[in-house]
Amino acid sequence: MHSFNDLVTGFAEKFNVSHFPGSPSTLYEPCNYFLALGGKRVRPVMCLMGNELFDEIKPDAYEVATAIELFHNFTLVHDDIMDAAPLRRGMETVHKKYGESVALLSGDIMLIKAYEYINRIHVSYLREISTLFSRTAKEVCEGQQLDMDFEKQETVSLDDYLHMISLKTSVLLAASLEMGAIIGGASGGNCRHIYQFGLNLGIAFQIQDDYLDAFGDPEKFGKDVGGDIRQNKKTILLLRALEVASAEQKAALLHLLHTNPTDKVERVLEIFRNCQVDAWANELKAKYVAVAYQHLEDIAVTATRKKPLQELVAFLISREY
Repeated sequence: MHSFNDLVTGFAEKFNVSHFPGSPSTLYEPCNYFLALGGKRVRPVMCLMGNELFDEIKPDAYEVATAIELFHNFTLVHDDIMDAAPLRRGMETVHKKYGESVALLSGDIMLIKAYEYINRIHVSYLREISTLFSRTAKEVCEGQQLDMDFEKQETVSLDDYLHMISLKTSVLLAASLEMGAIIGGASGGNCRHIYQFGLNLGIAFQIQDDYLDAFGDPEKFGKDVGGDIRQNKKTILLLRALEVASAEQKAALLHLLHTNPTDKVERVLEIFRNCQVDAWANELKAKYVAVAYQHLEDIAVTATRKKPLQELVAFLISREY
């Protein structure tokens, strides 16, 4: 069995090659630039881990993992445009460096290349994995649209928000694990458990991401802290604050959302702290982690084979970046 860190290193060595031709350079250079920014490569490594939970890692798992990472980066390039984000991983976003039109096309080509990698795998599970990959890609887009829709809605329920993040973030983590499990020969029951493990872990991961956007260290986080607040995004923190705030706090919060003063982030964070939404978010995250662990426990393989996935949980829920 490989450790989580070993799998990250091994995948990075295989992934850090040129996935695109040289010409036209105006299309492919931005792709190479963005991929060279690195990242944690969590999703493709989850595919490898899903495979190794049941069998030794097969070459096809690396093909699918590469497709997953290219798809994930496609979503990041487009998300950055929609969010007007200036930084990604501490560097200029593609649309800031090359322009929005180029960024759109570069994201598109990453998605197309992802499907090329999927089509390289063995025909015995090509249809099952292709169907899951396509369904997941559609769900991620649905989640992104809901996220944008929520920005225009005056009120959003916590349940609606959790549904949105399950689509935007969690389903890709869950599907990454299940696609690896399929390649590893997992039974249908085990595939369902590993999917639910990833789904609940993904919700916890996004709650953590919302938390870090507000309370994280920008040097470690690699993004502008408070970006969600500046964009008036309906994060789990904002929705909880609106739910529990006093009339005075709620009025002040809504005023800040509608007026955008220069000290908006600092004043919103003060209200968040006074409403104790930071502690609440950490408690909610812990609940989803507990459900994820139960599904991991229910997977019918020996406990020693689950150790890398336990390392993954520790990595995701204790991160400060």
